[in-house]
Amino acid sequence: MKTKHIQYATQGTCSKLIDVTADEHDVIRQVFFLGGCNGNLQGISQLVSGQKIDDVVARLRGIRCGTKNTSCPDQLSRALEELKHAPLTEE
Repeated sequence: MKTKHIQYATQGTCSKLIDVTADEHDVIRQVFFLGGCNGNLQGISQLVSGQKIDDVVARLRGIRCGTKNTSCPDQLSRALEELKHAPLTEE
């Protein structure tokens, strides 16, 4: 199976990094957050696993955390948009 993988440095959130992998059909295979609200981010990771990138981006893009202009879900949507353009590699 071919996959694509990135590590996305977040901005404006408690989490510092998102490590995300998708397959050649843009289906999310795994997501790991470094930092942030551990339980919530593990839940988000499980919920988006197996979903299409575009579907997740449409749901999460623009979510804000309190008075911040972004959130961990919004940062995940940005990471996923970047992931779509990452090169495929053989697993």
